[in-house]
This record gives sequence, C-alpha cells and structure tokens, in this order.
Amino acid sequence: MAVNSKKVAIYVLAVFAFYVIITDPAKAADYVQVGFEGISDAAQAIGDFMTWIANGGDS
Repeated sequence: MAVNSKKVAIYVLAVFAFYVIITDPAKAADYVQVGFEGISDAAQAIGDFMTWIANGGDS
C-alpha cells in the first residue's frame, strides 16, 4: 500500500509548526507576521495591477 505523499508532507509541516510554536513562540509570531505581510503586499500589487488595467494600461 502506497503512502500518499501529500498527506505525509502536511503531517510533517504540522509537526514542525507545533514544534516551533512550543519551543519559540516569539519566532513563530514573527513567521506569522511575515506571512501576512507577504499576503498583504501581494493583494496590494494585484489591486494596483487591476487598477492599471481598468485605466486602460496608461503609465
């Protein structure tokens, strides 16, 4: 019986996340903040691009 590699990867990632949270909560909070800042920056860039498209692509 083959093990689904996606399930194994998710399990390993979850264990690592719990390990980081338990051993160093401040660093875990920093990782979460960096992740949300990245998502925010990406959403801002997409919004700017869509605005540029709506304005006819003028510079």
